[in-house]
Amino acid sequence: MIDFYYWPTPNGWKIAIALEEMNLPYTTQLVNIGKGEQFNPNFLKISPNNRMPAIVDHDGPDGAPLALFESGAILQYLARKTGTFYGTTYRDQLAVDQWLMWQMGGLGPMAGQNHHFNKYAPLMGEDLTYAKDRYTQETARLYRVLNTQLEQNDYVAGDFFSIADMAIWPWASLWEGQKQTLEDKPHMARWLQACAARRGVTAGHGLHLDLRVTPKSSDKDSLDQLFKAK
Repeated sequence: MIDFYYWPTPNGWKIAIALEEMNLPYTTQLVNIGKGEQFNPNFLKISPNNRMPAIVDHDGPDGAPLALFESGAILQYLARKTGTFYGTTYRDQLAVDQWLMWQMGGLGPMAGQNHHFNKYAPLMGEDLTYAKDRYTQETARLYRVLNTQLEQNDYVAGDFFSIADMAIWPWASLWEGQKQTLEDKPHMARWLQACAARRGVTAGHGLHLDLRVTPKSSDKDSLDQLFKAK
């Protein structure tokens, strides 16, 4: 059994989708990031970076429990544990890894800043045109890269669905809120629909989706918990 520390965000969805796609048994431990539960000392023992998702696999390597944080590391671990969604050859694995790193180092941070400056900063009285334009344009550039890759491939790493798709889809599915368009990205649009049609993606994305809300400008405490360093 895996303890899954989660809140319905793009990074949380990655692992929820993986657990569902891999048919792994898990229990959900909600970490309400709007109430500051990510700073709970017990959670920090598992995720010292005070970020979710995180897991504790009670059947880890050599049968001993294993705690892991960072969504990319968790995806790699689960794929290796199950022998699934990593392709069938070493070349496949390298292709998966490079697109997983592309998401972790590029799309995730840039789309995250896009969300922050377009959606949250104005609620905090900071409407910064330069920052909004900078991250909106960089998100668009990254989606053009993704669209080009998908022109020649069914999925991001080749002709197989992988943990790279699981990492990218949660962020890419929010393209509208990132002020993007799919009119010039038909291959990305096709891929978004193909992923969304998978049972595991639907189930993982839907996990406690009702808890996903945007704080209001009057909800200063939630905004502080989300964005103030501790």
